[in-house]
Amino acid sequence: MNIKSHFVFSKKQRSGIFLLIAIIIILFGCYHFVLPKVMNTNPDFSTSSTEVAPFIKQIDSLKAIAIEKRKPKIYPFNPNFITDYKGYTLGMTTQEIDRLLAFRKQDQWVNSVNQFQQVTKVSDSLLAQIAPYFKFPEWVTHPKSQKNGSTKPFSKTPKTERQKLDLNSATAEQLQKVYGIGPSYSERIVKYRQKINGFHAFIELQEVYGLTPEVIQNVKDNFTIKTPRAITKIALNTATKEQLVTIKYIDYEVAHHIIEERTLRDGFKSIEELTKVNGFPVNKIQIIKLSLRLD
Repeated sequence: MNIKSHFVFSKKQRSGIFLLIAIIIILFGCYHFVLPKVMNTNPDFSTSSTEVAPFIKQIDSLKAIAIEKRKPKIYPFNPNFITDYKGYTLGMTTQEIDRLLAFRKQDQWVNSVNQFQQVTKVSDSLLAQIAPYFKFPEWVTHPKSQKNGSTKPFSKTPKTERQKLDLNSATAEQLQKVYGIGPSYSERIVKYRQKINGFHAFIELQEVYGLTPEVIQNVKDNFTIKTPRAITKIALNTATKEQLVTIKYIDYEVAHHIIEERTLRDGFKSIEELTKVNGFPVNKIQIIKLSLRLD
């Protein structure tokens, strides 16, 4: 095979090849050097054009709105009940959240914006963003005073049991004399008292939504339970599943586990041993104990 014959061209063919190469070079130069200059000088493509600028501004506004919508909406909340997730969404660091949780574990309460910053050590900028959403209890934001004919509060002098009023017959107005109890809380206490046919023990005040340990202690300082509600207590070591489920906070599953644990232990030696039962509501042990006896 004669390869050389493939590279032998006539004069006319050589002229055509040179012309094609010249055209390719010219087009390549136009694409890389001439076209970019034309594009930059064309007013239709200038971002500084007075016609294009409003559209760019509108696009930027829409972007800002979209970013704002992606942020979680903040509703008023009590900073004492900030969880890990809630703190994260607010922009708090892990250390700041841990400081608040440690403070709350000591049964202490944050009652002001300044105290929140002292406890958590959040920055001033973050505090300025989230503080407007803080919602403290009414008795913190509007302490009772004797102005405008308001009810005179109870004296801070300790009372004897004989001097204290009966919680099961107290009126809403009498309850409002206690520091920390306003119209809404006194109404809740009265309604709950009617629902359960009277209090048997002060621990039941924990079932009234919103009452803090401090407020409950204030109630105990000024009231007593002279006419406790009668409760028929169930024998823990002989109770059937059907009897156990009549107790508040114990369902069939928990009752089943109680009987299993009772069998393994050959009977409970104390009611506190219920906290070892699988699935038992440990935080409600004091309420549940009101309905049990150990025989």
